[in-house]
Amino acid sequence: MKRLLLLTFLFPFFSSAQEYVDLFRIGYGQTFENSFEGVDSNTSVKSFEAGFTFPVVLNENHALITGADFSSNNLQLFPEAEYTSLYSTNIKLGLASTWSEKWSTTIVLLPKIASDYKNISSNDFYMGGFALLKLKKNENLKYRFGVYASQEAFGLFTTPILGWYYLSPNKRFEMDMSLPISADVSYKLGITTIGVDYFGIGRSYNVHYENLPTLYADLSSLEFASYLQFNALEESVLLRAKLGYSSNNYEMYAEGDKIDLGISAFSFGDERTQLNPSLNGGIFFKFEAIYRFHIKEKSKAQEPNNN
Repeated sequence: MKRLLLLTFLFPFFSSAQEYVDLFRIGYGQTFENSFEGVDSNTSVKSFEAGFTFPVVLNENHALITGADFSSNNLQLFPEAEYTSLYSTNIKLGLASTWSEKWSTTIVLLPKIASDYKNISSNDFYMGGFALLKLKKNENLKYRFGVYASQEAFGLFTTPILGWYYLSPNKRFEMDMSLPISADVSYKLGITTIGVDYFGIGRSYNVHYENLPTLYADLSSLEFASYLQFNALEESVLLRAKLGYSSNNYEMYAEGDKIDLGISAFSFGDERTQLNPSLNGGIFFKFEAIYRFHIKEKSKAQEPNNN
């Protein structure tokens, strides 16, 4: 009964092209070594992420999107310094709407608190969000057009989103693209899946030091990885091992030292003074576990047998 109730909530909004929704995701990763430029010092970066998404149906054409994400990163921000943990927690609140057989939209607000979580104040609160317009080309292909924007400690950041979702007729080859933010290409081999993915992220965190002015870390990261995935419990639980390259760079700046505007990979009016050496990229590994709810397969299983 619970699975049937969940199916009733999810089906109107996720049944075209993409045949599933990832309700829960958790991951842990670590770089082997990131060296500081110009000095004989290096650090590792340990990361942890967890998040869930759950839609609540309002009527047959609109659903409320709810959820939350949490992430932490542990590293040395300065050569030979103590390790610092940086945290980000955001709430997801939005609306998914179906306007016709071909057109649909998703609008989501992403308020967050991002800092080392010492002396949390309103200065650690930021507002962000994204909007997507989706066009269903056919049963196997859907296009995405949108924009993401977020307040950060360094100023306003925004980027366009162009992408598509494609699933081959035999359901083995899959492409899930939302450029320049993320990309995932995979091929299913029975209970295992092989793939490559990319994730680009820009975040900021306020950092509080005792008896010193507040600083902030400006994170710029591009992750490229290949992965091997085990599909368990009728492909509802995905266990993924990843190995790749990450360009993690945590630049430190004084609070209030900002840019005029950031658009994708470009910064305008950036006259900031960086306070720490830049970090070089490094090899990383990561383990992820995903709970995936399949829609069309479950809907067929719920259909009455008329024979």
